[in-house]
Order: sequence, then structure tokens, then C-alpha cells
Amino acid sequence: MSDQNGSTERHANIYDVANLAGVSHMTVSRVLNGHPNIRESTRERVEAAISELAYTRSSAARALVTRRVMRIGVLVDRAVEYGPSSTLRGIERAAREDGYAVITTSGDDGPERGIERLHAQGVDAICIISPRVSSLPMVSRSLRVPSVIIQTEPIPGSHCVAVDQLAGARAAVEHLQGLGHERILHLAGPDDWFESRLRREVWAQAVGGRLAAELAAEGDWGADSGYTVGRSDPRIDEVTAVFAANDQMALGLMHGLADRGLRVPDDISVVGFDDLPESAHYLPPLTTVRQDFDLVGARAVEMLLHLVRTEREAAPGPRTAVLVEPELVVRRSTAAR
Repeated sequence: MSDQNGSTERHANIYDVANLAGVSHMTVSRVLNGHPNIRESTRERVEAAISELAYTRSSAARALVTRRVMRIGVLVDRAVEYGPSSTLRGIERAAREDGYAVITTSGDDGPERGIERLHAQGVDAICIISPRVSSLPMVSRSLRVPSVIIQTEPIPGSHCVAVDQLAGARAAVEHLQGLGHERILHLAGPDDWFESRLRREVWAQAVGGRLAAELAAEGDWGADSGYTVGRSDPRIDEVTAVFAANDQMALGLMHGLADRGLRVPDDISVVGFDDLPESAHYLPPLTTVRQDFDLVGARAVEMLLHLVRTEREAAPGPRTAVLVEPELVVRRSTAAR
């Protein structure tokens, strides 16, 4: 690339950053690699110099220095569903910002084989997005690099990151109860999903054992299953509110209620979970629980890279669980009883 005078533009290197910041190039390298033993004032000078010079590192050079391949492997189960796919995008964005590429594989032919594929391609760390109980890989012996599981339910011996499902479900149910609703039907997701089990557990505790036994309907995360409950389930006539375990089922539910001749929220209130981009445009706009999947992805990458940088491989030791707080978003699908 040439400037207006025809001279070739030279990209800044690590020595330029060091000269501008008044430190050694080794100090710049430590800042770039997230070394903990750096004075905050020094770190700020180096970061300011990086910004002023628009300095970027060559990933190949970085790999040579750090002896890393600069790749994170992700094993993702049910990538077509909103939660896993959104979490994967969050991981990809966060990894890219730190100079890492992401290699993705499914566990369709068995999670252990998926893990082996990632190892074979060469990765510095592995993230496992495993929302289903049956698919949670028991692969602790197979993991040869640092790993993090995206999962709310504590997994013994594993580092975990997830949205706090218990807090989200509690916010949804307490919102309905605060509006005077006592008989609340729960449209649950498949029982094989951790998130579905946790949301149902909170609802059951809130409404009580007897009502929980009477007022639980199971869907499959899809809008069609929600429509069937809204249109045909006789228990709809016995309740004043529904807590749907995701927004897609809530959409189908509201369609079914409309075909049944019931108005939302005049006749029955509806709360969903996820805050899909379309939820604000449902008729009426849906009250729901927002999950910050971008932040989950960022926290997972942050934890993985910390494990990589401190060389805490798959060795036994203290395990970490990070929970991201959800947010109740109140719209017009709920009203006082």
C-alpha cells in the first residue's frame, strides 16, 4: 500500500509500540498475552500506543512465540436451536477479537468422536455446548486441552459458563404472580434438556406440588407444539396465565389461543423465554426473559484463554462456574388478572 507521495506504507510492529510506550518489546508482549504481573499504568500506556499506531499482530508470528495454534474447538449439540447457535456466534466473535479462529464440529456421531476430531485438527482449547442431558459428553479422560462446558447445571470436575436459568425462570413466574395470577400453566421444553428441567423446577416450586402435577404441558421448542397446547389443551380454560419455556413455543401458543377465541393478555397472560429478535413484534409484543448469549460466549472464551495462558490443561484442580444474569423484559402480553 502506498501513500499520496508514492511511498510504501509500513505497518507498525511491536518495537514501534514499545518505543512509543517507553517500555521494552518484552513488556509489550506480556501485555498482549494478558500477563497478570504488569502494572496498570504500564498496561494503559501500552494499550494507548497500540491504539494510536493501529497495531495488529500477525497470528502466525503469535503462534510461533506462544507455541499455540491459535484455534479454539467447539463441540456443539443441536446447533439449529436458537440458544446453542447464538452461543456459538458469541464464542466466534469473542475469539476473533482475541486473534483466535474457531473450529466447530457436532456430536451427532457421538461426543467422544467429535472431541477426537477437534484434537486431530489441532486446538488450544475446547468449548462444549451441550444442552441435552443425553448428549453431555463424559469425556473428561479424552480432553487433552483446557475445556469449558456451556451449562448451568454444575458438572463435577468441569469449568462451566451459562445463563442463570433458575434466576430467569424465577423472574418470569414471580412477574405473573405479582400480577395476581395463581393458576399458571407451564409449557415446558423437552425433558432431556437441562434448561427445560431447571425452568420447570422453578415453576413447580412456585405454584406448588398439586398445581404443578395438574398444569404441566410438554412441547418440543417449536411453535407448532405451542399452537397445539393453545388451541386444544383443555387446561387452558382453567388458568389465567402461561409460562412458556421459550419464545417460539409462546408464538405458537398465542396463535392457538387466538384461534380458540381467547385474547392475550385480556383473557390470559403469556410469558416466554429467550427474547428472540422477533419477540418485540409478536401480537401482542411478548413479555420474556432475555438471555445474553454474546456475554456467555465472551465469558467462555475469557475462561478458556485464561486456562491456556496459565497452562492449566486438563489437570485436576479448582473448577469454576460463571453464571450470566438474565433480564426480564416486560411487554404487552402480560396484564393483571
